[in-house]
Amino acid sequence: MRVVCIGDIGVTDDIVHIGDEAMFHEMTQQLRRRGVQEIVAISSNPKESSARYGVTGIHRVGYFTDAARSRSVAEDRMSRVLRTAAGEKNLLEADDTALTIIAAIEHCDAVAIAGGGNLASTWPTHIFERATIGALARHFDKPLVISGQTIGPFLTEPDAALVAELLGSAQLVGLREGDSYALSQRLGVDPALLNQTIDDASFLAIDGADAIDGSDADDRAPYCVVTMAAYINNEDPHLFDQRMAELLDDVVTRCDLDIMFFAHFGSTRPDAAVGDTVVHDRIKARMTSTRVSTCATTDSPAAARLARGAALSVSSRYHPAVFAVSAGVPSVGIAVDDYTTTKLTGALGNFGQDGVLPLAAVLAGTGTEIICRVWSTRVLEDEDRAATIRRNRAASELWWNRVAAALSRATPDPFGS
Repeated sequence: MRVVCIGDIGVTDDIVHIGDEAMFHEMTQQLRRRGVQEIVAISSNPKESSARYGVTGIHRVGYFTDAARSRSVAEDRMSRVLRTAAGEKNLLEADDTALTIIAAIEHCDAVAIAGGGNLASTWPTHIFERATIGALARHFDKPLVISGQTIGPFLTEPDAALVAELLGSAQLVGLREGDSYALSQRLGVDPALLNQTIDDASFLAIDGADAIDGSDADDRAPYCVVTMAAYINNEDPHLFDQRMAELLDDVVTRCDLDIMFFAHFGSTRPDAAVGDTVVHDRIKARMTSTRVSTCATTDSPAAARLARGAALSVSSRYHPAVFAVSAGVPSVGIAVDDYTTTKLTGALGNFGQDGVLPLAAVLAGTGTEIICRVWSTRVLEDEDRAATIRRNRAASELWWNRVAAALSRATPDPFGS
């Protein structure tokens, strides 16, 4: 079994995006457990991804130049790639990365699109990349599975048409929030293809025998893990930094927790201040508490373990919340726009939590109220959270069984076994 798989992967210049890598990582693990012998990974850094995951790495089709931001240029490239796959000559240069993609899909058994939040018009290059891969799978009659996706919420009409065609060409589509499921239905995708799931990386690095179900609250370490992204929807960064510093000082005093910063988008080199680390350093400089530290960014499994070991999670990024709620850790997601609201509401809601903190409340200095509510109800809700986690974990196993069956064109057991 040989599967071509794309995720937003590829560490370049030591800069890693933990969440993007995590979803691909989990897909490779789950497919291998179900008999997939070879994975061909489409990556922005094939050599690095090959070493990291033990896969065959190849470059993306490539919609990444400034010129490709023009829709007409992207549409022309997609057309030339698909016409080349159909047998037309001299449409691509001899060293065009798309030729490797075409050959890989032609000679594979199946194609998989790993989880992500990039099927939105904010990132048209990602829509075109995946639409092209989906069209190639259709052309070569290869089964296609799309797993763990957020759709939109911002989609232009032309992008919506591409996304609808992509989803409709799959054998199986996993959508990680109710809003994405509803939007896919409005796009006209056959409801029989659509499945509301949890994020692909929810149980990353948890072995089958592990009993992480949120019932061990008393054993969690006394720290609050914090991840803050730079994007704050054009609001005043100085005010944001000050309010976040005050908020985290309140966490120290009211919850009696240390603050542990961890960058999900940053450098694996401890001396490099980039990405989330820059924001963290600014916030730390404004805090009055000395109970603050930074954990070095390494890889996705380490990030997942750190989140699951915390007593509380506060994050404006998505996967810190995903990792935390999958272990019953009380979590607060800071939503800065419609996109992050959709994702964080879905991530928390999938595990019975609702601690979404709007950016406006942070800037107004009223965020402590929500954090204190989440913290004060943690023990009362532990039993319910544990039951939800167990259900989600069982459902996740069934989902990956269905993915493997769809990729192999097998008929899945109706009970998911």
